[in-house]
Amino acid sequence: MSKTNKKTHRLAVAAMLTAVAFGLQFVETAIPIMPGFVKLDISDLPALLGTFALGPVWGVAIQLAKNLLHLPFGSSAGVGELCNFLLGGVFVLVAGLLYRRRKTRWTALIGSILGAVAMALASLPLNYYFVYPAYIKILHFPLPAIIGAYQAILGSIAEIPTKDALLNCLLVFNVPFTLAKGLIDVLICFFIYKPLSPLLHK
Repeated sequence: MSKTNKKTHRLAVAAMLTAVAFGLQFVETAIPIMPGFVKLDISDLPALLGTFALGPVWGVAIQLAKNLLHLPFGSSAGVGELCNFLLGGVFVLVAGLLYRRRKTRWTALIGSILGAVAMALASLPLNYYFVYPAYIKILHFPLPAIIGAYQAILGSIAEIPTKDALLNCLLVFNVPFTLAKGLIDVLICFFIYKPLSPLLHK
């Protein structure tokens, strides 16, 4: 395949994966043990496929493109989209950089698991210092109501393990939830990547 054809194919694959990721952002599932405003989706999966098929830069680009497309449909004044891009970018970048060093199925698996862990860890400072303060200041969500939504599920969670109610909620709920969300993407990717390889590679 010539360089021009290879580039065209990569752009086509990236565009297709972006479209799928964009569509998956609208397919959200509420989790009974999580507050109603925290929902599960697998829109990071196409970017993870893209980072393995095309490279980590393409994976990050897919994350960026899907969130730019979602901006007109969002209700968070861009805060949610920015958070989604940053966390999703960490996820696929870590996975892709490790996979690029040694392209094996197990390296891809280990890299994507490490990417999910990195995304979960990054979600703590991002949510604590940016997302929730932005929701409070821009969207005027009262902090007591946010904490109350978590407390309604697990009672006195806002009192442990630290004295900071919001930090406790993020530690107990959001970090594990973000990790689980990433691992679901990893599991699906692990099973569908090979069947999709003929479409992703040419």
